[in-house]
Formats: sequence, C-alpha cells, structure tokens
Amino acid sequence: MPMLQPSKKNGFLGGGDGRVLDLDTAVKDGVLGGVGGGGLGTGVLEKLDLNKMIEELNLSTVPSVFICPISLEPMTDPVTLCTGQTYEKSNILKWLGMGHYTCPTTMQELWDDMLTPNNTLYQLICTWFSQQYVQMKKRSENAQGRASELLSTLKRVKGQARIQTLKELQQLVSNHSTARTAVVDEGGVALLSSLLGPFTSYAIGSEVIATLVNLTLCSDSKANLMQPSKVSAVIDVLNEGSIDAKLNCVRLIETLMDDKGFRAETISSHSLLVALMRLIRDKRHPNGHFPGLALLKSISIHNELRILILNIGAAPQLIELIPFLNPECIELALFTLEALSSTSQGKQALKDCPKTIPTMVKLLMRISEICTAHALSILLSVCKLAPEECSSVAVETGIAAKLLLVIQSGCSQILKQQAAELLKLCSLNYSDTMFLSKCKLTRTIQ
Repeated sequence: MPMLQPSKKNGFLGGGDGRVLDLDTAVKDGVLGGVGGGGLGTGVLEKLDLNKMIEELNLSTVPSVFICPISLEPMTDPVTLCTGQTYEKSNILKWLGMGHYTCPTTMQELWDDMLTPNNTLYQLICTWFSQQYVQMKKRSENAQGRASELLSTLKRVKGQARIQTLKELQQLVSNHSTARTAVVDEGGVALLSSLLGPFTSYAIGSEVIATLVNLTLCSDSKANLMQPSKVSAVIDVLNEGSIDAKLNCVRLIETLMDDKGFRAETISSHSLLVALMRLIRDKRHPNGHFPGLALLKSISIHNELRILILNIGAAPQLIELIPFLNPECIELALFTLEALSSTSQGKQALKDCPKTIPTMVKLLMRISEICTAHALSILLSVCKLAPEECSSVAVETGIAAKLLLVIQSGCSQILKQQAAELLKLCSLNYSDTMFLSKCKLTRTIQ
C-alpha cells in the first residue's frame, strides 16, 4: 500500500486529542465524506472483511483520523491510550514492547498502560471503507458491462467511430480489472489483434496496442500477434508514435518474447532496431531509456540477432550514451555491449570506437560489481583482439590502478582473475620499471 495522505476534505473532528464523534453525529455532519444515501447497515459490514476491503481499494487518501500515527496506514483494530491518542493495536503493542513508556505522538509519559478499544472509531472506519468498497464494485460492474458493449460496437464501426470506441475501451481496461476480464473472456483479444495488419493506421494501431498491453495474453493470442504483418504494424507505431505509444510497443514486444513459442526471426527487423535505438537515444524523453535498453538486452541474448544490432551501429551509439545514463540503464547497456563483444564483429566494432576503452576503464569499481564485471569482460575482449594497440591506450587511460583495486577488493574470485589477466596483458609491451612509471603505481604499491 502506498504512503497514505490525510484527507483534507472534511477535517475530521477530535483528531488532536484522540476523541471522535459518535457514529450518528459523524454521518450527520458529513465526516465520512463523499457518500450518498447514508451509512450501510451492520449486516453489510459483517459480510465485508475490513482488511480485504483496505487491500483491494488500495486508496492513497483516507480521512486522517483513520490513519495510525505509527505506521501511517489505516487502522483495523484501533485502541486509545490514557493520553487520548489512538493507534493500531499491534503497532502500539510493538512500541511498548520495545521498552517505550511514552505516547509516540505527544511523547507524554504514560501513567496507565491500559489500551481501550475505540469501538466508535472502528465502526466509522468499517462504514467508510464499506461504502468506498461498494461504490468500487458498482463501478467495476458498470465497467464490465460497458466493455462488452464496446466490443460489440467495435465489430461494426469504422473510421473515426472505431478510433473513439478503441479509446474508450483502452481507458476502461487501464482502470478496471473487471473490464480486462470481460475483454479476454469475450474474445476481445482476437478482435483487437485482427485490427493490426499491413493497412493499419497509426491512430488505430496505437490504441489497439495500448489496450493489448493491459490484457493477459494466452499463448495462442501471442502466437497470433507474432504473425509478420502484425509485428510489422507494431514496428510502424514504434517508429512513428508518441512516447507513450512507443513504450506500449516495447511492452508488447517484451510480452511476445516471454512466450515459449517465440522465435528470434519474429523480430529480426532492421526497422525495429533503428526505432529502438532512436527511443534509447531520445534525450527529450528519458523515461524511454530504461524500457528501451531492457528490450535491447532481451534481443541481444539471441545470438542470431547480435549481427543485426551491430549493423545499425548500436555499439558506438551505446558507448556515446553511457555517460548520460543512470546506473540502472548503464547496467543494461553494458550487458548488451558484452553480448556484442562475444562476436568477432562486435569486438571489431568496439575496438574501432575510440571511446570504448576510456569509458570502460572509468566504469571499473565505480557503480556496482555487475557493471565492473561487464566492463572488464568488454576490455578483455577488445585488448585480446589487438593487444599492442589497445593495451597501450588502456595503460594511458589509467587502467592499472583500477585493476589493482579490483584485485584488492572484495569482488568475486573470477573478477579478480580477469583483472589479473588483463593487467598482465597490458604490461607485456613494457619493462617492469617503464610499466610502473607509465601507470604511476609506485605510491599505490607502497
């Protein structure tokens, strides 16, 4: 549950001294707020489990008097201290069990450790959450029925009417689980998939994809979407769409790749990779960097697709981009670069990029052990390809001190062995004295 914010709408009375009004007065004065037709009967309250309601509603804003000052979450068993302050029973018992003999809110010393059940507040909490829960269920039922209507409409309308129907359906499935269930159960996935094809307009395609990413797709549905014409339609939206549309395309492609029936040739597309790199490099929309790099990582796992990634010049582009990425994105980019370095073309592409070695050296022991492992692997691949040329560049960049840090650190034994191997490789072209001089290691060794 998210951190709850007190509701300012009705300004609950008595919150400061721990007292609350009786239930009838609270309802009469509108303390419960936003509820029409009065409170629910006790019979309804008995049928609904308070914890279940709170969990399913997952509200970010509730009346402040319902919130335990210790956990900042709604109370389900409120008890009042002698100071007049009310807390969730389990939380205040934990506080007292830790040896505290003060009120957590006022810090007053407790002259009585009795915990008095606040039944009035409990009834208010139950009533308020019950009303919210019933309203949510009604909205869900309405959403389910409306989703069915929209699917029927979608079968017969075209043009602008089809676009408007898709927009409304997309909003429904985004906000209501019952609508998502209705669309799946009533064959909506197949209907939506049928709208993707070689002649699909951007307006239709973007709404269809935005709807599909909110649905649970079975293996048959994924297989249907992996048809070349449908994948091509998704790629078109990825190329032409808004940032939201592009992110939806990335999500859908990832969903398809997770299926056990996925084959690499399904996304073996130059256009797809160009659009993906454009998303990753878009500095106007940094929210696209992580999803784009995550998808590129998934693609790079497939050996047959690595050459395609290299053919669009992704290696030097990723190297150029690394200084501007956050740590999570850097880790994804390095994973892809290491995967590319496992191929002869990848090694050559990384060697030919003048920023590869300086960038990788900077990343050693800088962000995380995982990033260090990726960077070290890339450096080894490049330096082994052209030992004399690359090792001298690495030495000038200050690699020796970084490698010694790896060897002396608490990194894994494999990393230490790789660092030692690379250090030895870098020293082959120098005498011991010259190597120490070049690397300025005298002080480090001392």
